[in-house]
Amino acid sequence: MWKSIIFKEWLKVRWYLIGATLLLGVFVSYIFINVKHDITFQDANNLWYLILFKKYQFFGLIKYLPLLVGIGIAAAQYVPEIVSKRVKLSFHLPVNENKMLLMMLGFGNLSLLICFSIVFSIFISLSNCFFAYEIVNEAIITIIPWLLGGIAAYSLVGLIVMEPIWMYKIFYLVVTSMFIPLYYERGITGAYKPVNLTLAIITLLISVSLLFSAYRFRKGEM
Repeated sequence: MWKSIIFKEWLKVRWYLIGATLLLGVFVSYIFINVKHDITFQDANNLWYLILFKKYQFFGLIKYLPLLVGIGIAAAQYVPEIVSKRVKLSFHLPVNENKMLLMMLGFGNLSLLICFSIVFSIFISLSNCFFAYEIVNEAIITIIPWLLGGIAAYSLVGLIVMEPIWMYKIFYLVVTSMFIPLYYERGITGAYKPVNLTLAIITLLISVSLLFSAYRFRKGEM
């Protein structure tokens, strides 16, 4: 039964997940094509000066891409459940409802983690080819909140989509629109270091928020 549920989730998100991973990979590659261009034609010292002293974020192009990926995967995974009422059929399976929902959430979060891990690994590998450890480390610290924002957006969009009561749906949408920008506040490179752990814990806590909406949905509240 569990294998069937996992396979169903894979069928819903597979093309979007593959496409998102490839797209992120293209953007990361483009970033380092620009880095190579700047080093070749403007001198490496100038680029290092901008990064170290002017806090130029050479990787800023990918800032909002994890957010879009998280929203897209949530839509691909949960919108079909609501539009075609598949989730009601799922609730009649001989499987604990909460365990099934946690399986769906786990699959979505795992998909995001795989996507982000692949692209993040490429980014770190290419960064190490051009920059010193200190620059790479600050870049990692700066990018982590953007990735966490994508995971948080996935959970909150799922919460909104699965919510059967429009009053709550609008409330969740307002809260989400105010909460998600916290992951994308402007700041110098490395500025998020003191709060990255806190953001990670908050992201983990809201990852199960879908259970609240799903509970009302399966009870038939409208």
